[in-house]
Amino acid sequence: MPRRSLTRLYQDEFSGYSLAKFQQDALAGLTVAAVALPLALAFGVASGASAAAGLVTAILAGIIMGLLGGAPYQISGPTGAMSAVLIVLVSRYGLEGIWVAGLLSGLLLLLIGIMRLGRFIAFIPTPVISGFTSGIALIIFIGQIDNLLGVTTPSSETAAQKLIGYFNGGFTPDLHTILLGLVVIGTMVLMPPKWSARFPSSLLGIILATLLNWTLGWSAAMIGAIPQTLFLADRLNLANIPWDNISEFIAPTLTITALGAVESLLAGAVGSNMTGVRLQANQELIAQGVGNMLIPFFGGVPATAAIARSSVGIKSGGQTRLVSIIHAVGLLLSMFLLAPFMARIPLAALAGVLMVTAVRMNEWGAIKFIFGKRFKTDMTAFTITMLATIVLDLTQAILIGSFLAGAVFLNKIASINISVEEVDTERLKQRGIETTGHCQHVRVAFLTGPLFFAATGQFNEAFADLKETHALILSMRGVPLIDTAGVEAIQRLHERLHKQGGTLMFAGIHDNVCNIIKRSGLTEKIGTENFFWSSDQAIVEAEKRGCQFCK
Repeated sequence: MPRRSLTRLYQDEFSGYSLAKFQQDALAGLTVAAVALPLALAFGVASGASAAAGLVTAILAGIIMGLLGGAPYQISGPTGAMSAVLIVLVSRYGLEGIWVAGLLSGLLLLLIGIMRLGRFIAFIPTPVISGFTSGIALIIFIGQIDNLLGVTTPSSETAAQKLIGYFNGGFTPDLHTILLGLVVIGTMVLMPPKWSARFPSSLLGIILATLLNWTLGWSAAMIGAIPQTLFLADRLNLANIPWDNISEFIAPTLTITALGAVESLLAGAVGSNMTGVRLQANQELIAQGVGNMLIPFFGGVPATAAIARSSVGIKSGGQTRLVSIIHAVGLLLSMFLLAPFMARIPLAALAGVLMVTAVRMNEWGAIKFIFGKRFKTDMTAFTITMLATIVLDLTQAILIGSFLAGAVFLNKIASINISVEEVDTERLKQRGIETTGHCQHVRVAFLTGPLFFAATGQFNEAFADLKETHALILSMRGVPLIDTAGVEAIQRLHERLHKQGGTLMFAGIHDNVCNIIKRSGLTEKIGTENFFWSSDQAIVEAEKRGCQFCK
């Protein structure tokens, strides 16, 4: 059960814990907090909520999901990918749309974790995930153009429509606002990585832009007051849930659930590669579920595990999940100590952070590999998913991506390799197997790959011509699975051979394949005497029985 699993995680994690390890956790936690602070504020605004909502989300996610998470390195909070989904929800249903969908998605994630279905999330292929990630990066980037230019343009249903709208003109950019955004972008891009490791470039850029706006008295739009409480004035209330219209939230809920699960498990995969500690996927989904069920009642937005924050924690020497807790405490202290300063942060500065983050969140390594090696199927899946994400509704993009995932999967496993060969008596003699050598009508077919509905076409084509075949031996050691369509294809092959006086024989069948063939009743029709351990045994037996074509 999940509770016992979490207990074992704690035992393994804190076995031999010491003051030295705590000091490492404390330093790593504060480092992550410095990185997470500007991101929390930016993603809160990008979600269509407020900077305070992003900060509250990061604090609560760090504590709740950190305590219940499936690995010591997972650190959760608001993310760019999630904000791209939420901004659409806000435009349609207001803040209540975020809260209701977040609550329902949390419940769904909890059920997926309890039912131990987390492994199915990993079935989505890399090209689809990369295409969806790139599409979301474009949505985030386009969504921040208004704040960077200091203008307010009409809202649009999709990022593509929003981008096209800028070419219609009708607005006047604010040069001061643009300069503030460029200060942040320049700082994040030009600051050497060694310096960024000691002091986050995004935080430095925000400080410089804020001081510049304040000292020169520019009138750039700012974040505004940061409430010094975890219970925001705008938050979910059970009495305000639109129960009559709850069906409208099914699609957004599924989108948030899928995105939250995928992003959290991807973060876990990255962390696992960096530390060698395996992520307990189902426990992680339970943590995400509980956190997202509670966060709306504080006024926060849906959260997921974040690759960037988790990686910073690992690189900073973090040992346990206390890194997540300490990072949350650091953000909580900043809420009380730095609220007056944060209130003066220009929205253009946050736009700069988000734009650079959007560019960096693309999986450039995977993209380069897919297009550099010219994998046509993967290139198509990536491009279609990315375009669907920015042109269509994100829910539709999820559905298209899922369909592509299934199509790509079937395309890759549907191919079965069938090699039909005549008996090589010389090779058999070299191996000490004596045959009569007189029958030239025994064929051996070596099958490699799953024999299921998508592969039956190739199977039937391979055995279209069975003239003068006395015995056909199917060597199925390379067939890991078979379905009813595969069994039916074998049965039709048996019937054709039987009509012309031939025999169908089997060699090297896996137990699971053999069990399905037995359950279908095909074993009795073909005869148990025609099943052999190896093709060599089947060849010897076939020649012993004699051949009608040789008489």
